[in-house]
Amino acid sequence: MVFIFCKNNEQKNKSSELAKKTVWSEADAIIEKIGIIEFPDAIFNIADYGAIADGVSLNSKAFSDAIAACSEAGGGKVVVPAGKYLTGPIQLKSNINLHLKAGSEILFTTDKSAYLPAVHTSYEGMELMNYSPLIYAKGQKNIAVTGKGILNGQADKANWWPWCGADKYGHQEGAPQQKDEHNLPTLFKMIEDGTPVEQRIFGEGHQLRPLFLQTLECERVLIEGVTFTNAPFWVIHPLKSSYVKVDGVTVNSHGPNNDGCDPEYSKYVHITNCNFNTGDDCIAIKSGRNGDGRRVNIPSENIVVENCDMKDGHGGVVMGSEISAGVRNVFVRNCTMNSPNLDRAIRIKTNTLRGGFVENVYVKDIEVGQVKEAVLKINTYYGIYGVQEGEFIPSISNINLENITVENGGEYGLLIRGREEKPVTGISLKNVTIKNAETPLLVENCEPINYINTTINEVNYNE
Repeated sequence: MVFIFCKNNEQKNKSSELAKKTVWSEADAIIEKIGIIEFPDAIFNIADYGAIADGVSLNSKAFSDAIAACSEAGGGKVVVPAGKYLTGPIQLKSNINLHLKAGSEILFTTDKSAYLPAVHTSYEGMELMNYSPLIYAKGQKNIAVTGKGILNGQADKANWWPWCGADKYGHQEGAPQQKDEHNLPTLFKMIEDGTPVEQRIFGEGHQLRPLFLQTLECERVLIEGVTFTNAPFWVIHPLKSSYVKVDGVTVNSHGPNNDGCDPEYSKYVHITNCNFNTGDDCIAIKSGRNGDGRRVNIPSENIVVENCDMKDGHGGVVMGSEISAGVRNVFVRNCTMNSPNLDRAIRIKTNTLRGGFVENVYVKDIEVGQVKEAVLKINTYYGIYGVQEGEFIPSISNINLENITVENGGEYGLLIRGREEKPVTGISLKNVTIKNAETPLLVENCEPINYINTTINEVNYNE
């Protein structure tokens, strides 16, 4: 890929012209490389394997048997017909498309024992053995979840959510929760001590919520058309996966940490035509937390987000906070973002325990109706678990916004907090119009921003 960094005005002008010709063609090349994921024509209807569509009968065996038969036949489509199907976790295998017909709804059981034994998964950027994700695949190729049906995690104030520890999500004082010593503090200590992942055993007796859909070490993944709701935790999580397409998906889930789509340690990812209405970030690109991220050391890269609509959420397109292995080559175009409950449009969050880098981010043709805090927020002092200071100074460079219109910019137009030791560099705004921001700019430890045809609150910021 061709990415240009500039040190003076003459170089900047020349490289700007070159960038016009190359940057967005690189986004197209990423999409082309992901390609089309296809499956054999064979059909395996879960009703033929004993599934009962009454929303009460447990259909775990029917799903498992249909997937096993499909796999043994060389792959195909496992079909979920109209109706409500209660089940435990679903484990996908290579060359299988789990297809939900219109009118179908998969209800994931509230019986937590169904998600055991513990599997190799992750929690907030840290690998561990924990409750199985509701839909899970490890080490598989050519897998899909498609159709017009609903995937209902059945998480609520009585199931999964209280473990986050917040009263508004049903936690009762004195009840166990994720910050208790035997949960996150123990996992943090294991990572500091270099405990192997297979010995980081949680699950039963612990309170770390499972992911909704996770692909771990998978290649060629398609998530298309379905609707996710009532998630325990992060919704769509490609982890150490490549050639991933998320197309036409709706995430309508307002629980704690209900991020819509979180590619992590993943490359060649295309997120398109999706609707996000979430309790956390709509899209958050990640690459591991602290020591675990540095151990794995796989950057997330070559990611295209386009034609998506973001409503409620902590951020529209976000990089971090689990970002210790770095993120690069992110392209965002033709999206809308609008909600009084959308905190930021574009967000980068890290700190000196996370460290990591973010480079080569290109955002264009975005319509923002309303955000609460900032249009662009870059924060290298992010922290929600107490003091988050360490020795890993993050690097943030080459962040470009073009053709952005914002009707209500919230508290800040731009909110950038870099580090004195390593200021943010290469911020460029072109054809950006931000209206009604309470404070146009709050910028600390950032090299001069390149403004081209940019106004904030009708003030021209051009060079």
